Amino acid sequence: MTDAPEHPPRAHDATEEQAFEEQLRSCGLQVTAQRLAIMQAVTASPHATAEELTEIVRNEIGSISRQAVYDTLGALADNRLIRRIQPTGSPARFEDRVGDNHHHLVCRGCGLIFDIDCAVGSTPCLDAKADHGFEIDEAEVVYWGRCPDCQG
Repeated sequence: MTDAPEHPPRAHDATEEQAFEEQLRSCGLQVTAQRLAIMQAVTASPHATAEELTEIVRNEIGSISRQAVYDTLGALADNRLIRRIQPTGSPARFEDRVGDNHHHLVCRGCGLIFDIDCAVGSTPCLDAKADHGFEIDEAEVVYWGRCPDCQG
């Protein structure tokens, strides 16, 4: 198990919590304190691993099993309330930025991840000439490199 960064409990925004409740209900998911805490943790810590999110949620609401976190992350991702990404060589990470087909920039040294907006203009590598009859609705691009700290 890796050491999760310390995350102090943060004040909850009533509007944010109400939005999370509505999102859960719209997918037919029951609103629970655990689900709300996990959604809040994903929002507060984009690109966090399940282990990191488990620690954040435990600091927020107390006891929660690792399996409950994994199950909830799976249900939220299946319902497209959050997005699961897994850059090569990295554990799965989770974010709440969904539905906009953005991409990611990953540091090969420290694993730092940034969101990158979808390419605009000419993007020949994203135009699948041989789509084999698929109706393509998403492209996943990961940019790799070294962040300024890892370059030195």
